[in-house]
Amino acid sequence: MNNFFLSIIVPVFNEKENIQPLLKRLIPIINCYSYEIIFVNDGSTDGTDAVIKEEAAKNPSIKLISFLRNFGHQMALTCGYRFVKGNCVISIDSDLQDTPEIIPDMVEKWKKGAKVVYAKRKKRDVDSFFKRTTAHLFYRFINSLSDTPIPSDVGDFRLIDREVVAFLNSLPEHSRFLRGLVAWGGFPTEYVYFEREKRHIGKTHYSFSKMMNFALEGIASFSVKPLRLATYLGFISGLIGFSGILYAIVRKLFYPQFAVTGWAALFVGIMFVGGVQLITIGVIGEYIGKIYLEVQKRPRFLIKEKVHL
Repeated sequence: MNNFFLSIIVPVFNEKENIQPLLKRLIPIINCYSYEIIFVNDGSTDGTDAVIKEEAAKNPSIKLISFLRNFGHQMALTCGYRFVKGNCVISIDSDLQDTPEIIPDMVEKWKKGAKVVYAKRKKRDVDSFFKRTTAHLFYRFINSLSDTPIPSDVGDFRLIDREVVAFLNSLPEHSRFLRGLVAWGGFPTEYVYFEREKRHIGKTHYSFSKMMNFALEGIASFSVKPLRLATYLGFISGLIGFSGILYAIVRKLFYPQFAVTGWAALFVGIMFVGGVQLITIGVIGEYIGKIYLEVQKRPRFLIKEKVHL
């Protein structure tokens, strides 16, 4: 039975050329359902919003939220979850790397009781070797640190039930690593597998620095183990330093003929201790920065315009 309402959230940032190709593939697939497609324009400067408005004028089920500036992919999804009306909600990117054709399979899994249905990549051949390797290492690393297992080889292409949407909307934190938050809820989960396609037009907006920030966001949001690791590094550094002191004293007292003064040992010691201190300060600073953002309680995003909402 298709007597339910399906919401599709599409975060977009400078994706003018991808809007119409996405709709041409997406709408025939979801036409058998009652649906809405909410585009969240994350501060685009290339006229993306104008293209969406043209499509919305022809189809009232196409809706638009525009931000005043760029707030990031996770905030765009967060905004979409606030406005959706569907019994189930699917988030998908506009570049057509996530194949819309698997949406009926996701819906079927949801009808059978799953509250979360992940689209899991069984192949990532279209991604560069560097991106595949770093993604593999990131998920293994974060799962080794986090008490909440986060599914690997999945992105933000997923279906979630209305109950999960309400849960995400109720969470007060400013930091929104949604892949972790969805997994943290512990809702019944299923998977649909697909082969990731090439980006339709344009280049990815996720630079190396953005990927690093995203990884740090995820790690700091779901684990305090880096703080403990910093403590362990401090103890190890102190132990090595104390051992060096004992070694220097013993050698000076009992083997003075072998005692050679030089800058090498001093240089290495300073560099090692200094490196440990900087790493520790950086880890602590990451968590303090999160506290600072939470205490400010600024809006997560600022909306400039809404269409059909």
